[in-house]
Amino acid sequence: MRRVGILTGGGDCPGLNAVIQGVFVRACQYGYEVYGVEDGYKGLLYGKARKLTPKDIEDIYWLGGTILGTSRKNPAKSQEELKTIIENVKKLRLDALITIGGDDTLGAAKKLYDMGIPVVGVPKTIDNDLPLTDYSIGFWTAIETIADALGKLHTTARSHKRVMIAEIMGRYAGWLTLMGGLAGGAHIILIPEKPVDIDEVCRIIKQRRERGEPYTLIAVAEGVMVPTTGEIVTASTEKDEFGHVRLGGVSKVLEEEIKKRTGEEVRSVVLGHIQRGGIPSAYDRVLGIRLGFKAVDLVKEQKFGYVVVVKGVDIIPVKIDEVVGTIRKVPSELHEFTDVFTGLTVNHKS
Repeated sequence: MRRVGILTGGGDCPGLNAVIQGVFVRACQYGYEVYGVEDGYKGLLYGKARKLTPKDIEDIYWLGGTILGTSRKNPAKSQEELKTIIENVKKLRLDALITIGGDDTLGAAKKLYDMGIPVVGVPKTIDNDLPLTDYSIGFWTAIETIADALGKLHTTARSHKRVMIAEIMGRYAGWLTLMGGLAGGAHIILIPEKPVDIDEVCRIIKQRRERGEPYTLIAVAEGVMVPTTGEIVTASTEKDEFGHVRLGGVSKVLEEEIKKRTGEEVRSVVLGHIQRGGIPSAYDRVLGIRLGFKAVDLVKEQKFGYVVVVKGVDIIPVKIDEVVGTIRKVPSELHEFTDVFTGLTVNHKS
């Protein structure tokens, strides 16, 4: 084992560079060379990779994004492209390939592994919707960003006595919205896993005003179904290479519906890509380095076809086919936390 390739695929997130630095440092300890593949699978398709040096990775653990670049290229769309990638792995003389990404990136990695490429995966998604891992890299930094944004929305909503709706990423899972909403003190939290009762939402808004709380902050996941139509709102019908449409717009639909039903002044805002950006939190930096170390350990053990995941305080390997293909939803026992800050009066018995 001498040459290890590494790539980042799918959407960027804070903490990717910490993983890259962790991989590089551990690989150097074992006497391996590390080759960074540029722009994810797109770079591997064209054989774009460079040997990483200490200068390349010096102090990158605190940088957001990825120094390698990324793309949403799906190499599994055609057998020809898969064969080309396999040929390029051989041309680059890579003895192993570490892929950092979400369900799509890891799903493509599984196909490469099934075709004989020695692969180790590292889960990455701010959505935190991959099974068998407690947390994915970038998730907690995104939560801090969301909480900070909601804190700012509190002040403007309170000043103008408005209803403010913040639309949050996460696709079909509500982890970002639930945890971000809790951390940011949202009065109403709407997630895909719990059906939205628009009458109840409006009742809470009216009740808050009657109690002298004339503003309400709502956190809504982009994948929430519109209660009046039963549909998920999309920002575009165009699909990416993995067949996904871009979600977005449910906050605007809710804005109009709540305004019509309550007569309140309502504003909506889409937090968007700021949730992906910025400097990773201390947790994500440490997690990234640990995941990078463990990924190289698996390479050394020639334990391929595995993904390194977080279980409690431990980093453990699980088979890649157990991680891809399913979405980890917010479990029902956490649904009660969606109404922590509704402001409902609690009767205390003496």
